[in-house]
Amino acid sequence: MELGHAGLALVAGVFGLAGLVKGVIGFGLPTISMGILGAMIAPDIAAAILIIPTFLTNVWQSLVGPYAKAILRRFWPMFLGVFVGTLATAGVITGADPRILMGFIGIMLFAYAALGLSGLRFRVSRNVEIFGGPVAGLTTGLINGATAIFVLPGAPYLQASDLDKDELIQALGFVGLVAPLALALGLGLNRPFNLDLWPAVLVALNAAILGMIVGQRIRGRLSLLVFQRWVLIGLAALGVSMVLRVLV
Repeated sequence: MELGHAGLALVAGVFGLAGLVKGVIGFGLPTISMGILGAMIAPDIAAAILIIPTFLTNVWQSLVGPYAKAILRRFWPMFLGVFVGTLATAGVITGADPRILMGFIGIMLFAYAALGLSGLRFRVSRNVEIFGGPVAGLTTGLINGATAIFVLPGAPYLQASDLDKDELIQALGFVGLVAPLALALGLGLNRPFNLDLWPAVLVALNAAILGMIVGQRIRGRLSLLVFQRWVLIGLAALGVSMVLRVLV
């Protein structure tokens, strides 16, 4: 599938917006880009486009910082679970009915947004991480392989793991490395990569980077909590609209 000028403009706008959100709050690029693109083009095509931008924009976030070794030692079972789970379900996104898949993506978006807006806070004891981490990682991977969205339950699990802000951002970055890497491998095992998508991938990557730069520059001028709340409201509305399009 080759996207025309209108399609490339859509990709640029979506990834520019997703990159801006990631620049402000540190995450959200695959969730927003997959949510919007998945409602407009085939979900497997949208997933193929977002893999490289998601992976590369998380390289710096995960590897640059003082906590990389400590995070890997503590959470490697979770990251391994993400990898294995993604491979297990990567064939779903290439073979499922696009309407059903769109509805499932919509449910994931709404669930993530509702959890964030609810104000509920959990705490994961270090004593339960030995089994909690692999379970959270495997579940996250299973959802990622089917929808290309890896925020549930991985992000809430890490947020409940008694990490400070910088540690959390870096840990989320590692999930953002492992999930698209496993998805790329899984999609490759089920179907060869469409070379016609490379222009869209390059447009998405550059738009995401530009959006992140802008987001990082305006971060200090915004109320982070207010901005994040409106992002979650937008994701909830998008999720509901995707489900309604399937049901109506």
